[in-house]
Amino acid sequence: MKLIGYQKAINLFRIFLTGIFLAIFWFGCGSMGKNFDESLYTKIAKGTTNKNDIKAMFGNPFKKGIQNGSPVWTYEYNYVNAFGTDIIKDMIIVFDKNGLVKSHQLMTNSPE
Repeated sequence: MKLIGYQKAINLFRIFLTGIFLAIFWFGCGSMGKNFDESLYTKIAKGTTNKNDIKAMFGNPFKKGIQNGSPVWTYEYNYVNAFGTDIIKDMIIVFDKNGLVKSHQLMTNSPE
């Protein structure tokens, strides 16, 4: 009789551990930001491309800010999952007072 109770306890423990593993796996995935086409980055030209061009290529920025008095738009997309196939992309565009691209940079974990 004691063996049957022990076996039930082992089975309940296994079910509990499986539930914990599935919960960690399920909540271990997520994304932040809005995905954007980083291949269009090469079309950005300093002093030529303006805010409307950038918006047409990439949509609304994830964040807007000011850097040394210049408007800055940030595009960000982070997708993390339990399988290790994460996607991390950040693009920062600084505009001059006329709304033209002053500087820009793209950072990603994708191989070139």
